[in-house]
Amino acid sequence: MEQKYISIGLILVVLCGFLSGCTVKAEQKDDSEATPEKVNAVVNANNEFAFDLYSKYKDEKEGNIFFSPYSISTALAMTYEGARGQTAEEMQNVFHFPDESVRRPGFAKLHNEINKKDKKYQLSTANALWAQQDYKFLDQYFNIIERYYDGGVTNLDFIGETEKSRVTINNWVEDQTKNKIKDLIPQGSINYNTKLVLTNAIYFKGDWVLQFDKKKTEEADFKVSPDKTIKVQMMSLTGDKAKFNYAETEELQILEMPYEGNELSMLVILPRKNLESIDINNEKLNELRSMLSERKVSVYMPRFKFETKYFMAKDLAEMGMPTAFSMGADLSGMTGNMDLFIDKVIHQAFVEVNEEGTEAAAATAVIVALKSSMSDYFMADHPFMFIIQQKDTGNILFMGRVVDPGK
Repeated sequence: MEQKYISIGLILVVLCGFLSGCTVKAEQKDDSEATPEKVNAVVNANNEFAFDLYSKYKDEKEGNIFFSPYSISTALAMTYEGARGQTAEEMQNVFHFPDESVRRPGFAKLHNEINKKDKKYQLSTANALWAQQDYKFLDQYFNIIERYYDGGVTNLDFIGETEKSRVTINNWVEDQTKNKIKDLIPQGSINYNTKLVLTNAIYFKGDWVLQFDKKKTEEADFKVSPDKTIKVQMMSLTGDKAKFNYAETEELQILEMPYEGNELSMLVILPRKNLESIDINNEKLNELRSMLSERKVSVYMPRFKFETKYFMAKDLAEMGMPTAFSMGADLSGMTGNMDLFIDKVIHQAFVEVNEEGTEAAAATAVIVALKSSMSDYFMADHPFMFIIQQKDTGNILFMGRVVDPGK
């Protein structure tokens, strides 16, 4: 059998089951109406969004990219359950959501599959809603989220205990991601106009079926660009046992590396020239998957570890759902009124790939607020400088600084 060599340069990593369709104590959600066709429809929707977002980020952002489309899609699906009219139409177009008879049981089935017990790897996901304690939401909306998404509601006081509420949510995210995602919601992201925060967290840790030998990891060159080379710790896996599903075309090589249990795998897509030279979408990926066959492959792959964070409101608006972030937002399925809009969407992710396997985590927060908070937010709750001037001429009459308003 011909032996193939694959040296991992600039790579696009896809964790099958984590990035495209996939600790936590989770209940079984109502997937009684789920069918393979319905689950496949939700998976295809998630994967289409995954490539849409990756395509946008690869053109607009520099450096490493890493995110969990499943986490983002799930958090926004819970939000979508409360959207109506043009807001819902735009969200559906961006996320490719199927209708509720398919979407709800499909998401429930995926949630249950991800959180199943007795796995040879760790994979879990959790959803939670955090609501302003004295704000009236529709029971029907919360019931749908609980029934299909396992999104229990916790009441917080965003008005009186803003910082405490933020820390509470961030602590939940840390717990669900084994401390890999910290400070998801930065200080100042929640204020007295915040009425609801929707969160999803996902965590994965798995060992390779065929692990790299740490003794064989050596320093090697990595071509960041045609004119820039850096030194990395390059892992290697060679020999008669190094058999993987593999395929190649004129423009790329693709390698599948399974994790223990053989239910999850990493696909590594290596362009022969550069990442800009290949165009991968969901249809193309399915075509490449069908080409895979077991081959003897000598694998050289760098260890890597990094984190990413995206503030996605502008990104999602540009992708086709601006109304949700505007005064025209219709989230009346949450409250019965058109009083809310999506203020922020925050996504944070972590990944580490080494000789033993892979650890990855991600979390998404959708912050929903009163439309009155569309104005700029200015709260002088710390020392400030002030000036009294003649408005027309700008002539300063008085100038001062307030450090302690009580004195």
